[in-house]
Amino acid sequence: MTNMTRRRFLKGTGITAGAFACSSFSPLSLAELNERGGGVLTAGRMGPLLCDVQDGRLVSSKNALAQTMPNSLQLTGPDQVYTKARVKYPMVRKGFLSNPSSPQGVRGSDEFVRVSWEKAYKLIHEQHMRIRKQYGPAAVFAGSYGWRSSGVLHKAQTLLQRYMSMAGGYSGHLGDYSTGAAQVIMPHVMGSIEVYEQQTTYPVILESSEVVVLWGLNPVNTLKIAWSSTDCAGLEFFHQLKQSGKTIIAIDPIRSETIEFFGENAQWIAPHPMTDVAMMLGIAHTLVKKGKHDKAFLEKYTTGFEPFEAYLMGKEDGIEKSSQWASDICGVSAEQLELLADIFIQNRTMLMSGWGMQRQQYGEQRHWMIATLAAMLGQIGLPGGGFGLSYHYSNGGNPTRNAGVLPAISASLGGGSSAGNDWAISGAMQSFPVARIVEALENPGKMYIHNGHELKFPNIKMIWWAGGANFTHHQDTNRLIKAWQKPELIVISEPYWTAAAKHADVVLPITTSFERNDLTMTGDYSNQHLVPMKKVVEPEGESRNDFDVFADMSELLAPGGHDVYTEGKTEMEWLYGFYTAAQQGGRSARVAMPNFSKFWQDNELIEMKWNEKNAKFVRHAAFREDPVLNPLGTPSGKIEIYSKTIEGYNLKDCPPHPTWLAPDEYTGNAKDGELQLMTAHAAHRLHSQFNYATIRGQYAIADREPIWIHPDDAMVRDIKTGDLVRAFNQRGQVLVGAEVTDRIKQGSVCIHEGAWPDFDKQSGICKNGGCNVLTLDVPSSRLANGCAANSALVRIEKYTGEVPALTAFDPPMIS
Repeated sequence: MTNMTRRRFLKGTGITAGAFACSSFSPLSLAELNERGGGVLTAGRMGPLLCDVQDGRLVSSKNALAQTMPNSLQLTGPDQVYTKARVKYPMVRKGFLSNPSSPQGVRGSDEFVRVSWEKAYKLIHEQHMRIRKQYGPAAVFAGSYGWRSSGVLHKAQTLLQRYMSMAGGYSGHLGDYSTGAAQVIMPHVMGSIEVYEQQTTYPVILESSEVVVLWGLNPVNTLKIAWSSTDCAGLEFFHQLKQSGKTIIAIDPIRSETIEFFGENAQWIAPHPMTDVAMMLGIAHTLVKKGKHDKAFLEKYTTGFEPFEAYLMGKEDGIEKSSQWASDICGVSAEQLELLADIFIQNRTMLMSGWGMQRQQYGEQRHWMIATLAAMLGQIGLPGGGFGLSYHYSNGGNPTRNAGVLPAISASLGGGSSAGNDWAISGAMQSFPVARIVEALENPGKMYIHNGHELKFPNIKMIWWAGGANFTHHQDTNRLIKAWQKPELIVISEPYWTAAAKHADVVLPITTSFERNDLTMTGDYSNQHLVPMKKVVEPEGESRNDFDVFADMSELLAPGGHDVYTEGKTEMEWLYGFYTAAQQGGRSARVAMPNFSKFWQDNELIEMKWNEKNAKFVRHAAFREDPVLNPLGTPSGKIEIYSKTIEGYNLKDCPPHPTWLAPDEYTGNAKDGELQLMTAHAAHRLHSQFNYATIRGQYAIADREPIWIHPDDAMVRDIKTGDLVRAFNQRGQVLVGAEVTDRIKQGSVCIHEGAWPDFDKQSGICKNGGCNVLTLDVPSSRLANGCAANSALVRIEKYTGEVPALTAFDPPMIS
């Protein structure tokens, strides 16, 4: 890792001033699109795609946009459609089918039986109605959290909730796994969730920032996709940032793909995992000790700095949070921390933060502290300064266009949600934090605290999960499997035989996005393009789309239910209505859009109009200009470094100002031989999606998920690259392939998240290296109840036993 020096830093900043000015950010021209040749135009989370179809079969997919940075995920189209992991027919667990009201067998071990769609519909409906009548609507969980289809019509979660609203309501979910801690704490601090909001734009960063700090984010990986469909501008921005000559400081326990991409243009500092708050406190202490913090900004724009300063300087607890104190915890030298303080305050500095640091025990403190540090620098609201929590996600920073924006189908009948708001819950009788699903199953009726409110877990008797792989993204998989046995009915709507599907009672085969028609915008913030998502090939087997499935199920609720659910419109009529609404908005924005039939026939996307004013957007600039006329959404209208609201909650695990709280499992309390586990995002998949794809061959070691191990940690255990390794703790064990590398902090290992759980029945080991077998299932705190996926200690050893066959992507036994 880099030992950053003042001389090296000054060498970087010497060419920064005025290094880059950007007046437009348009990676697409339609001429270039046409030059790419024929093909069916569609889109996925990885962007607009041109698909080559031969003899009715998808043979390749590629980017439909001109782009400097390659994106491996855009090549996965054929694998998404054609894989042995596809669910092709309705399936029912054998022990459930024989006696649905008193099923036999064990979920996850039982065989499956193929049935007709009509049989599957009838079976689900009868048991659904029985459970609803016996226990009430709150007993039916339809939160169905997971990554969605890119389209505005075929969105599994929304379509499920629409059906459940017709059925009489359901239990839903609060928050998400990605930002569970941040989206609750940041409204208390900044008056908005920050993590899903437009950032100071790329042109402004390239023009005005002198120092860009990448604190725990890996955008070269995570910007390959977006929540809707990527506009591909984010990867282009980081390419231009690399060329700009600006000082890039990367703070991360892993030398990620992004840091490798920047190469000598980035200075890498590797703290111990989970110690970011202590590191930031050491920097903040240096600013106060040297009198360099911006007192005028703190006085005018913040509240509560005084009690925080008392904590920082040791007046509150007798422990001064000095650079040396911080160094002892985070493993970065006191001299480096003091140098960082000088660099940050002397230059226009943008602190870009990832989300992994808040997916930890006490995760709320991380983003609260980074906002506090930015406030002490006094640059919030200035061009190129402050902090940003979404530069690694969905191209936050690509300027918002003048656009005709597609609406989307609503979870409520006759409603219509604006694009981007499809995470909103409609029709839920009660909701609980999604990361607490196992706690809810284990403790029906238990009271708990969430964001200052006392809530009660529902008594869940039925789960319908559509469009998500919760067995992969939830922590402590073995605990989940035990809790998963408790409901009386579990239905999974899914294109693939995921671990969740293998642990269901009824599995319904759903189409991929290549097997249906839809529409999408690219850029969750930019709305840069409107793209036709054309049906590329016919569905595999008997797959049906969720829209048709839930319309059919609605007919069983009452005669005419099908037409009520669909509002009497076909798939193409819905798309025509969405496009017409966008076209009307386009007229207001002076964006020319052809009529729908021509648009669909032309097989071209529409690029929206560049807005020069939006290109100059600076987050919190209006607040900085006049905090009285433009207050934040906090009780004080200011940045709340100390929150009296949180003080009133009296939570031991979330004090009223940013605080270093030692996690239960981290480097600082590890026993001899224990290593800190990190669960970073993988380079060649989207969470668990594409784990089955041929691209897996680019990263798998010994046909297993790799584990990164520092050479010093590997040497004492006689482990070499290519060896099979058993990683284990009290929660479980996984089989992984060793990658010995100095790209990771000593004392740590990394197993990238997203590998499908695949358990050996005899030994209990996960044969595919699913990292969440090892992670700790505790709430971030009782403020947010977010997940703590990066909180775990493990042991590792060379695996010498008989190597079990990998079966993660095989269908279950079918009788």
